[in-house]
Amino acid sequence: MPTMGALHAGHRSLIARAVAEHAHAAVSIFVNPLQFDDGDDFARYPRPLGEDLATCEELGVSTVFVPSAEAMFPPGSSTTVSVRSLCAQWEGAARPGHLDGVATVVAKLFSLAGECAAYFGEKDFQQLVLVRRMAQDLSLPVDVVGCPTVRDAEGLACSSRNSLLSPGERDAATVLWRALGAGRRAVVSGETRPEAVAAVIADVVRSEPLAQLDYAAAVDAADLRVPRTCAEPAALRLLVAARVGPVRLIDNCAAPRPTEAVPPRGAAAATGSVEGVAASVGGE
Repeated sequence: MPTMGALHAGHRSLIARAVAEHAHAAVSIFVNPLQFDDGDDFARYPRPLGEDLATCEELGVSTVFVPSAEAMFPPGSSTTVSVRSLCAQWEGAARPGHLDGVATVVAKLFSLAGECAAYFGEKDFQQLVLVRRMAQDLSLPVDVVGCPTVRDAEGLACSSRNSLLSPGERDAATVLWRALGAGRRAVVSGETRPEAVAAVIADVVRSEPLAQLDYAAAVDAADLRVPRTCAEPAALRLLVAARVGPVRLIDNCAAPRPTEAVPPRGAAAATGSVEGVAASVGGE
């Protein structure tokens, strides 16, 4: 399981699954400089290595790999990996070079690990889709396993960046989950226009004074493109990104195709409860 450390409940769920399903579970902890387009963001990224090592030991991890930047990218390194069809939109557009950095470091970790299963959280859904495509395109002997998001009681997806939020900002950040719930309810109610679903999500985010919307979208879960209608793709995914205070957060959820939609029932539907996704494998 590749991580950038600052292990939280989402990471713990991935590690626990890996340990349960395999005789040997390995975790990498590496804050990848190629994933950051902002030097300040890289500098303030949390690095509680002692706590992370204790977590890995507690959960039964066999091997923890904690390389230096110089070991991963020796002087003169010039090779990068890019999944072009998936790097130009959403997180790729918002954070130039970020997804190339993810693909490059994960390809290197896969090369070092050899044949394995790799566990990634669905919170970073674009990353998960990208890593699966890269492994398939490069014929890497890796089974990429996506795992559901872990959320707190208010629906906020676990993220290492949550530690940078003030209490008020953390409360405000739950607007992402509420917005996704509103978007999902729109699809369940029969809305087939992706742009209309995106507008519903965006309006909820904009209702929170501390949140600044980056993007909202309803996309094909296979390639992250906006379909002509929400009924077109085999699986629909709702995406949202916003800055809350100084912290940029992303979230997503599955939504039923309109032909599969059913009227919402009970408290779960009322709060926009949806399938989740969690901490990333290179994840945050």
